[in-house]
Amino acid sequence: MSTDDVIEIQQLLAKYAVTITKGDVEGLLSVFTPDGTYSAFGDIFTLDLFPKMVAAAPKGLFLTGTALLEIDGDDASGTQPLCFIEHSKHDMRIGYYSDTYQRTADGWRLRTRKMTFIRRSGAHDSGRPHAYEPTP
Repeated sequence: MSTDDVIEIQQLLAKYAVTITKGDVEGLLSVFTPDGTYSAFGDIFTLDLFPKMVAAAPKGLFLTGTALLEIDGDDASGTQPLCFIEHSKHDMRIGYYSDTYQRTADGWRLRTRKMTFIRRSGAHDSGRPHAYEPTP
């Protein structure tokens, strides 16, 4: 695992957190591979659904921790802690992302990102249905 790869992936993950916090959907999309997916609330969302999904989601601060990474050549995986703070009431959601990454011609990109919530009970799960429901 090279230090350059670790730094590049850390910067990629920082870009994810900053762009989603600022509502910059184009910037958010740029951190994924073209076939990238996001999984939460029991569903897997492809990138074409991101603009509507982000628009329907609560707004606030995505505060992420340093990811624990495993890098194997041009593929990698990792887990990154998350604390989301909703802007109007300061309600929090905590959990972690489970990711896969791929080295591309443009550098490292997220290939898959799966959200797991940590509940007050201590349970770890994918959550309740999302505010965005994809149309067939």
